[in-house]
Amino acid sequence: MDIFLEEHINVLYFDCIGTKRSILAGLSDVTNTNNPSPYPHWMLREIYEQPATLSATVDHYVEDDGFRANTCASTFDWLSSIENKLVIAASGSSRHAGLFAELVIEDLSGIAVDVEYASEYCYRPAKSSADAAVMVVSQSGETADTLAALRKANLAGHATLAITNVDDSTMAREATASFPTVAGRERAIPATKSFTAQLLNLYLLALMSAEVRGAIEASELVVRLREVAQLPLRIEKQLKGWDDAMRRVAGEYRTAKNFLFLGRGVHYSIAREGALKLKESAYLHAEGYPSGELKHGPNALVAEGTPLVMIATVDRADADSVQRYEKVLLLMRDMREQGASILAIANVGDDVVGELASHTVYVEESPEALLAVCEVIPLQLLSCWMAINNGIDVDHPRNLTKAVLAE
Repeated sequence: MDIFLEEHINVLYFDCIGTKRSILAGLSDVTNTNNPSPYPHWMLREIYEQPATLSATVDHYVEDDGFRANTCASTFDWLSSIENKLVIAASGSSRHAGLFAELVIEDLSGIAVDVEYASEYCYRPAKSSADAAVMVVSQSGETADTLAALRKANLAGHATLAITNVDDSTMAREATASFPTVAGRERAIPATKSFTAQLLNLYLLALMSAEVRGAIEASELVVRLREVAQLPLRIEKQLKGWDDAMRRVAGEYRTAKNFLFLGRGVHYSIAREGALKLKESAYLHAEGYPSGELKHGPNALVAEGTPLVMIATVDRADADSVQRYEKVLLLMRDMREQGASILAIANVGDDVVGELASHTVYVEESPEALLAVCEVIPLQLLSCWMAINNGIDVDHPRNLTKAVLAE
């Protein structure tokens, strides 16, 4: 185990009979220093902090086989006010988290979800979101266009929820309810630990919405919460291997200037996030698409020197996931015949993907929604090492700030 993680991570998990075995020690020692030591960059350090921050989130909101009443009560009240529609307004990485939330909330609870760019929501007519609850997602809780979206929703009388990484931020104070992430201070401009914290909060929110609407059996909820509790430890065990693999891949792709990221279902949101991370960290052109859309135009861009990053993970206990995976394999075969260089994110032991891809980075199989949390971390590492290889200050990319405070 990495010495830094061994000192600071006390992961919450359950053993095979469901007994809670360990609880996270606080994050204060992890985040309250003025340099990224023992890592060379804050972005890399914050990638490695993700087992701790995810464990902190679990400990803050989950208790035994249910949700903590003291930290979840206002969110449950807000969820109870939703009739049939939810609008999520967010920008950048937070919007990608919203795209993930759209699918998991709809699938688990049946609530219809629409994801808006916060900068566009402000200029939509009020009737477009009549009778909808509104959720804003922002790391800082101060982002100008997302704050404007929240204020518009409040003025229109919508029940609002803010998910931010600062529990006393303006959005947290002004929303009807606040459901903050527990990622600790994030110093690098590219979002890493704050993004995975958002994904986990949103998955917990989806489970809560299903519970409120009676759409999930109590026994299934217990199973899902135990899977969540095991997630930080599973990630911690895989992190060093992902780092080593992506450092090698970044070296192979050092001269590449364009990338296409592809994913289906919840993995499309991760493809979008992977592409954004590469743009902002390494100054490379990258686009994220649903895998099935590649042949509807973007395939014209596939050529030597333009790697495809294909998310080819699968939850074999989920029939829909298996069907999506099989479609990804068909596309991968076509792209290989076309001569594409493919970097695949696949399940451990998936020899089929391993034979089709030029490079494969493996993640342990998990439930579909939790796979998304895992597979984005290798993509963060790819962006980090591509930037470092190109001599870029990965913590402070040009023209970017941590929070966009003016439109």
